Amino acid sequence: MKTPFPPFEPNGPNDEARGPRLREIPLRLMVPNLITVLAICAGLTGIRLAFENRFELAVTMVLVAAFLDGVDGRVARLMKASSKFGAQMDSLADIVNFGVAPALVVYVFVLDQAHTIGWIAALIYAIAAGLRLARFNVMAERENKASWQSEYFVGVPAPAGAMLVLLPVYVGFLGFEQTTAFALGSAAYTVIIAFLLVSRLPVWSGKSGSRIRRDFVLPMMLGVVVYVALLMSYTWQVMVVTVVCYLLSLPYGARLWQKKYGTYTINGPADPDVDDANDDIGRHI
Repeated sequence: MKTPFPPFEPNGPNDEARGPRLREIPLRLMVPNLITVLAICAGLTGIRLAFENRFELAVTMVLVAAFLDGVDGRVARLMKASSKFGAQMDSLADIVNFGVAPALVVYVFVLDQAHTIGWIAALIYAIAAGLRLARFNVMAERENKASWQSEYFVGVPAPAGAMLVLLPVYVGFLGFEQTTAFALGSAAYTVIIAFLLVSRLPVWSGKSGSRIRRDFVLPMMLGVVVYVALLMSYTWQVMVVTVVCYLLSLPYGARLWQKKYGTYTINGPADPDVDDANDDIGRHI
């Protein structure tokens, strides 16, 4: 039976040059999308748990959503299942998991004690996350990319931003008294993280092809095991230390970028691709 709606095509409309359209979609194309859907479910469940005052589970679900979001792209590449549909789905999931969910969890936990100021801080973070993701998508679609883009992000990435903005919640789990001053400080901290998301600070991505000396491999593997073991036993203490270490590493990463690629100014990496990406975003807003 004919319908007014076109059939699902993961890579967009089909044309004759690409051959006849297949009647079935390969299962491998669905696996990454299912992982993305699970990530969205985890993020939304985290919001629900926060409103039910089950904050530890809420934070856990947000972190699980971040993990699943990082996995789906890699699974798609390993299974050769990348598609335009999956890319759009992943982008929409990011704004929920790294923008809306963390902002609402922090707001319900502590920012609501700052009343309107806390809500404004949550709004600023969620909007900054959306702008950060939009800029990333614009830069990723460019054919000619700067050499440093394979090693550095422009601004703190959205998944890291979600981990960072939850710091007041981690501290609250450790028994820190949630006073009005703490709420106002948390609001200020949330705005700072929002600024880091949309800033032009070069942030090391960890995707470079640098190699590790053989004698460092086993100690690094052992260090990862120790970190995971501590994370399982002292979750919130380790998360606080992780956030502090990440924030302290940002100036160091910017310094490395300066040494390798050029002069770094308060306006960020002096690269026309970044300026063009910002111009593209401005034209589409």
